[in-house]
Amino acid sequence: MMLQIGPYQFQSRLLLGTGKYPSFDVQKEAVEVSGAEILTFAVRRMNIFEPNQPNFLEKLEITKYKLLPNTAGAKTAEEAVRIARLAKASGLCDMIKVEVIGCDKTLLPDPVETLKATEMLLEEGFIVLPYTSDDVVLAKRLQQLGCHAIMPGASPIGSGQGIINPLNLSLIIEQATVPVIVDAGIGSPADAALAMELGADGVLLNTAVAGAADPVKMAKAMKLAIEAGRLGYEAGRIPKKRYATASSPMEGMSIV
Repeated sequence: MMLQIGPYQFQSRLLLGTGKYPSFDVQKEAVEVSGAEILTFAVRRMNIFEPNQPNFLEKLEITKYKLLPNTAGAKTAEEAVRIARLAKASGLCDMIKVEVIGCDKTLLPDPVETLKATEMLLEEGFIVLPYTSDDVVLAKRLQQLGCHAIMPGASPIGSGQGIINPLNLSLIIEQATVPVIVDAGIGSPADAALAMELGADGVLLNTAVAGAADPVKMAKAMKLAIEAGRLGYEAGRIPKKRYATASSPMEGMSIV
């Protein structure tokens, strides 16, 4: 089955960020090999109304992708809403990733302001994907508001620590009524595969690819890891056991 977010369907379950690449050419190649169909970017870091300023859009065939602007830099719900309106006014997309940071040191999201921003943007008709912590109750509250996907962080943004709380993440996934896209902290293909094996619907990452020694190879690795993790989840892994179980049962074997 495809990934469904609001009215949109996607084959790829990898959502890719567009910042921090060593060059636009490397970025373009990494995006292409990743197979990603959704690209996210910080509205505040782009001169979307100034065509003379360079930006990543120039290097990409935009019709091939769905753009997911984010509200990075917002500290309040009101700021996030203003940024979202700016992105929508540019005509780029009606989807928005709500990101309201509440702690400058950890870059963890502010739960109260995130809830407020999500509610306000839903009322204005946006397709809303809030970035949140791995708080199970907060994830439920956001879904009750009517958001179109939830994006719990695996660990702090850009930390590369991977999934530090698989229990909470699995509980969020288990109770989800909308797609769960693991966002922030993914460091390696193993992290991405684990997120998918837990049952996540997708993974959003940026630094893990853009900051790799070879971003293009890492983009391909992440693509394959997410595909493998999803297949593993759908296949259903064997249960873990305390003791060994013989691969070749003794019953029916002749005695030599």
